[in-house]
Amino acid sequence: MNTGYSYVWEFLVSPESQAEFERHYGAEGTWVCLFRRSPGYIETLLLADRSTPGRYLTVDRWKSEEAYLAFRSAFSVPYAALDAECGKLTSGETFLGAFGE
Repeated sequence: MNTGYSYVWEFLVSPESQAEFERHYGAEGTWVCLFRRSPGYIETLLLADRSTPGRYLTVDRWKSEEAYLAFRSAFSVPYAALDAECGKLTSGETFLGAFGE
């Protein structure tokens, strides 16, 4: 059964990298532009922690886990390149989990 699928990441970002991080991970950022190439993508939420500066959560929403896996297969090369580029902006990242709706 196909149900909604979301996954959540936590990122720690230094003050000097926050603006660039937000440009890449925000609602019109480079990650969203890549994800939008897939018909199974719904949206990305970028949440900034109000009590811990430089701590962010991203919630990427997909129509189903299968849609996400199809995207990862079809776009593995640009995904890996963008991941390597954006990895330089963070001092830490943690996968917090995958969730169904």
